[in-house]
Amino acid sequence: MKRLTEFPLGDGSTILVEADVSDAAGATLRGVGSAEVVEKARDTFEAAVAKIRPAAEAIISILHDLSEKPDTVEVEFGLKLSATGGAVIASAAAEANFSITLTWKPHETAGA
Repeated sequence: MKRLTEFPLGDGSTILVEADVSDAAGATLRGVGSAEVVEKARDTFEAAVAKIRPAAEAIISILHDLSEKPDTVEVEFGLKLSATGGAVIASAAAEANFSITLTWKPHETAGA
């Protein structure tokens, strides 16, 4: 089920995110009608998104060790936000959803 989840930001403001809602204990729901119900997240938005940092750093580390380094690297993955779990990498079926693009550009040689 999806509902609006209010994530606090580090500066004290908040951001509303459509997120998966669990029935886990500790979630605070507020509002009057079902369309107005907003779940309050346990973590700040920054803390929730920071949870995926180890995965991003692992990908970068592995690609950094390539013998022939690409000129550009693009890593794209979907995030799923939940009030109780923060940010998790979204999956397509039973597999993680990563898209990695490596680009090598022809280099000009001196005197050409």
